[in-house]
Amino acid sequence: RAIDAVPANGRPRLLMSPRGPPLTQVRVAELAQGPGAILICGRFEGVDQRVITARDLEEVSLGDFVLSGGELAAMALIDACVRLQTGVMGGATSALEESFAGGLLEYPHYTRPQTFEGHTIPEVLTSGDHAKIAKWRRAEAERLTRVRRPDLWAAYLRRGMTDG
Repeated sequence: RAIDAVPANGRPRLLMSPRGPPLTQVRVAELAQGPGAILICGRFEGVDQRVITARDLEEVSLGDFVLSGGELAAMALIDACVRLQTGVMGGATSALEESFAGGLLEYPHYTRPQTFEGHTIPEVLTSGDHAKIAKWRRAEAERLTRVRRPDLWAAYLRRGMTDG
């Protein structure tokens, strides 16, 4: 009755479930640009399969692990979508270089002070040469993705995204 009480009005009905396909940044962006979503959260053993089928619920997973309920997964999905709304992150291009935005993990970040416990900021980042900085960031994003997420790196290569 709770599901039926909320008119879909073109919004997907999402069931937070470890059985669903993993949530991706692409799917988050689609949801953030759409009319919203109806989020359904099971508890412990989940939701009756007949309800999933009868109400055409789309199962969505945060990853290969199980939570006690879907509430935390729903909060993560909401946060991922809200941050993509205009004005939430500041600049319109803020999300363009984040992890997963272009199929890569994000490059390392450095802040002040210039030296921290003997470690310095890479010289290229303080050079003022924006082309060299962009090249360094791209190379670091590719390196980190290749080393830490071979699955993402393989997908990136399949799309022919590397510069060489």
